[in-house]
Amino acid sequence: MVAHNQVAADNAISTAAEPRRRPEPSSSSSSSSSSSSPAAPARPRPCPAAPAPTAGDTHFRTFRSHAEYRRITRASALLDACGFYWGPLSVHGAHERLRAEPVGTFLVRDSRQRNCFFALSVKMASGPTSIRVHFQAGRFHLDGSRESFDCLFELLEHYVAAPPRMLGAPLRQRRVRPLQELCRQRIVATVGRENLARIPLNPVLRDYLSSFPFQI
Repeated sequence: MVAHNQVAADNAISTAAEPRRRPEPSSSSSSSSSSSSPAAPARPRPCPAAPAPTAGDTHFRTFRSHAEYRRITRASALLDACGFYWGPLSVHGAHERLRAEPVGTFLVRDSRQRNCFFALSVKMASGPTSIRVHFQAGRFHLDGSRESFDCLFELLEHYVAAPPRMLGAPLRQRRVRPLQELCRQRIVATVGRENLARIPLNPVLRDYLSSFPFQI
């Protein structure tokens, strides 16, 4: 995506043209000002074309409401923190990284389809595959599934825990995770994210727990 924490619409490329400058008279035309034949009018300079979008530009569609915008920007912030978001990784690159991994290993990346934001790439028994993650009416669902979720990470948790457990462990860009992340994951798994606010902790630690209240 992309600088995915700064969501933009397709038409965000500037089309402002460079101001047209008035042509200056040449020395030959000034010296022949007494000539009876008038000088030919100068041709106007063409306006420069707007730069074409590159392959890595954000391709997000325009949001239908501020609520949609908030939900996607929250998902982007959580993706920044999760460690298994691979950004604008191509489908080929994702499948190559998953090929040698155990069945169920997955990662999240940007989708290049214009009608969805993210894609889920997962190692299946038959090999790596990718599934579009659709965002419709403020909810996330996998392509071909009727189950939808308010949060992208609730969707991932569902497919990690629910039979037949299509997802296993995520493929993180850093293999060794910081100790505080492991502790946070264990606390969330033990008490549940709905009970995090009840833990007697100082505000800094409570904010850290609530910044990524998921068991993935």
